[in-house]
Amino acid sequence: MEVQETRVQTDRVFTIPNILSMARLVGVPVFLWLILRPEFGGPTSDGWALLILAFSGVTDYLDGKLARRWNQISSLGRLLDPAADRLYILSTLAGLTWRDILPLWLTAVLVARELVLLVMVGILRRHGYPPPQVNFLGKAATFNLMYAFPLLLLSDGSGWIASTATVFGWAFAGWGTTLYWWAGILYMVQVRRLVSVDTTAD
Repeated sequence: MEVQETRVQTDRVFTIPNILSMARLVGVPVFLWLILRPEFGGPTSDGWALLILAFSGVTDYLDGKLARRWNQISSLGRLLDPAADRLYILSTLAGLTWRDILPLWLTAVLVARELVLLVMVGILRRHGYPPPQVNFLGKAATFNLMYAFPLLLLSDGSGWIASTATVFGWAFAGWGTTLYWWAGILYMVQVRRLVSVDTTAD
């Protein structure tokens, strides 16, 4: 994460990048409902859940790219994009853990990182700094996790597809988790430096 401000280029709400981010947010409860249907006696809807995850991954790539290309970076977009990322990660963790596809320890490791981030955001706000901007490392971590989750969902089956998905899904999960915490540690270092500067200035 980077603490530096990204220059806002528009105050418009209904830009194409923002609409893509809004669509991703709407997909979060739908995805969670689809993935948990079998746990409540409903039919398995993993195929539809996978499609929503794929849609999320594509729009996650497009919203930032289009915002920069079309000069549509906005204050709302800076909030919607990371919010959608985190909600998808948390909802997927909840669903896959409930289905016993993900072990509880991995879910705890990823949720702990989110809690640390929330604490750091609170510290920044107390010192008058804006919420952090997502950097390349954080995006790379998110992309790895967004690849890992559908693959792990596919692994909840039988045959060579499930076996292959298990291998690649856990590989992406390992890389994503490592990068996720690496980005978080770098962010904590940046916050510490900013707070130290403010303390010295006072």
